[in-house]
Amino acid sequence: MDNKAERRKFLGSLIIPLIIVALMWLVKIIEVSFGIRLSRWGVVPHTAQGLVGILTLPFLHGSWEHLLSNTVPILVLGTALYYCYPTLANRVMLITWLGSGLLTWCIGDAETTHIGASALVYGLNLFLIFSGFIRGNRMLIVISLIMVFLYGSFIWGMIPSLAIPQNISWEGHLSGALIGILLAIFLRKEGPQKEVHHWDDDDDNDDVSTGSTSDEKPYWDIPTPSNDELTVQYRIRH
Repeated sequence: MDNKAERRKFLGSLIIPLIIVALMWLVKIIEVSFGIRLSRWGVVPHTAQGLVGILTLPFLHGSWEHLLSNTVPILVLGTALYYCYPTLANRVMLITWLGSGLLTWCIGDAETTHIGASALVYGLNLFLIFSGFIRGNRMLIVISLIMVFLYGSFIWGMIPSLAIPQNISWEGHLSGALIGILLAIFLRKEGPQKEVHHWDDDDDNDDVSTGSTSDEKPYWDIPTPSNDELTVQYRIRH
C-alpha cells in the first residue's frame, strides 16, 4: 500500500470516532449552555426508564474531566479498530455500545445511574488486545501490546472495592470488557488472519518434471575404491 492509500485509510478510520466524540462534546455543551442535567437519561439498572440509557450511555458525562478522560481513548481505540478491522469495525462498535449498556442494566445496582463512554472504551480496548493475540497476526499483536501499554491499568476500574469509593461504574467497565473479549473470540475467523508463508520450490519441481539432472553426481553414485587404493604402505626405519 502506497503512502497516499495509507493516508486515506487512516483518515477514513478517524471518521466514526470523531463523530462519536463530537456528539459527546455537543451533549455536554448543551447541558452547560442551558443549565440542564441529562444524566437522568443514563442506564438505571432494572428499571424500564433505565433502558433508554443503553442508547445514550456513551454521550452523557458528569463533568468536563469525565468527558476529557474518555475523549482521547475513544479517538485512539476507535481509530485503531477501524484501521485494523475495517470489515468488522461497525459491528464491533455497535455491539459493544449496546451490549455493554444492556449488561450494565442487568448487573448494576438499581439505586444507581450509569453514564459515560468508559464502557465503550473498555470494550474496544479488550477487543483489540484479545483479538490480536487470538489471530496471531504480527501487526495486530503489536497493536495489542500498544493497547496494553497505554491502557493496561484500566483493569483497576473493574474492581468494586477500588471503583465504588471513587464513584466509578465498575459494572459498566466490566460489562464493556466482557463484551469486547466475547467479540474477539466469536469474530476470530473474520477479518485479518495470521500470515501464511509459502516456500518457493518451483525450481525443484521443474527439475523433477523435466527430468533434468545436475552435472554433479550425487554422493551415492561415487564408485567404491579398490582394496589396493585403500592399502597404506609404511616404511619403517631402524
